[in-house]
Amino acid sequence: MRAVKIRNGEFELGEAPDPAAGGDQVVVRIRAAGLNAADLQQARGTYPAPPGWPDDIPGLEIAGVVEKSATAVWSAGDRVMAVVGGGAHAERIAVPTSLLLPIPDSVDDVHAAGFPEAFSTAWDGLVDQADVRPGDRVLITGAAGGVGTAMLQVAALAGADVVASVRRPETHAAVQALVPDATVVTPEQEEEHGPYDIVVELVGGKDCLRRVRWLKPYGRILVIGVGAGEEASLRLFDLMRARGRVLGSTIRARSTVEKAVLATRVRQGLLGALAAGRLTVPVDSVYPLAQARDAYVRLGSSGKLGKVVLRMD
Repeated sequence: MRAVKIRNGEFELGEAPDPAAGGDQVVVRIRAAGLNAADLQQARGTYPAPPGWPDDIPGLEIAGVVEKSATAVWSAGDRVMAVVGGGAHAERIAVPTSLLLPIPDSVDDVHAAGFPEAFSTAWDGLVDQADVRPGDRVLITGAAGGVGTAMLQVAALAGADVVASVRRPETHAAVQALVPDATVVTPEQEEEHGPYDIVVELVGGKDCLRRVRWLKPYGRILVIGVGAGEEASLRLFDLMRARGRVLGSTIRARSTVEKAVLATRVRQGLLGALAAGRLTVPVDSVYPLAQARDAYVRLGSSGKLGKVVLRMD
């Protein structure tokens, strides 16, 4: 099968063996796959694939069709999507059945491919960790990206009062359209719209934790993205005064059991809203597998709105 291979820090289109399903797995023929910042980090050698997943084929989320199944849970031809540990940027993949989610009939493959990682991250961070509640004031930094647009919608679905921070004013209207009741600001305007119960940090960088000063009592900072830098300074007295918490999360390194629990939570909490059109997967651009290198260039560029997606067929 064709697959994107990481060689010497670069992405190349090559060949890989067809996967074989073992144990509680099915083989999925991938129709589309989302791109994530983790793919770029993997190529740089800073975010390796967890054990049991391909270490030279990037990709963390798939949408496709079950091709081979030896289980009673899924049948050949079922449309499915999933967060995986790697290997998504290929024509086929073997996936544990417990990680698979059904694709609603109302959602096409491209948009399904951008759902699993972004919305699982949003649910895990906001609901399971930060315990977002109706009426909470939530600031989301980097809100125009794939995870940012998911965070924005999940927070609104939970009944939160959302402030979306987006650096480029030309994208504000498109972000606003996702959640009309949200307040869309530039980073320089974040402080004046506080204080916040939850700050979602999707950008990172040495100054990102300065936002602890804007927390309400018992507020939370949720760190998800570190594209602007993996180290930050924190004035501890500001954290103490707010009686605040700093939380962090990543999904990729979790065990299959942990990912399966999250998949169940997402299925119960979000799939109905996705099927009904109350959640949207904004897609910035779509590239055929043969143009994968161009897709990664777009992923690493600024000014995106939503997901970059590869189509395999």
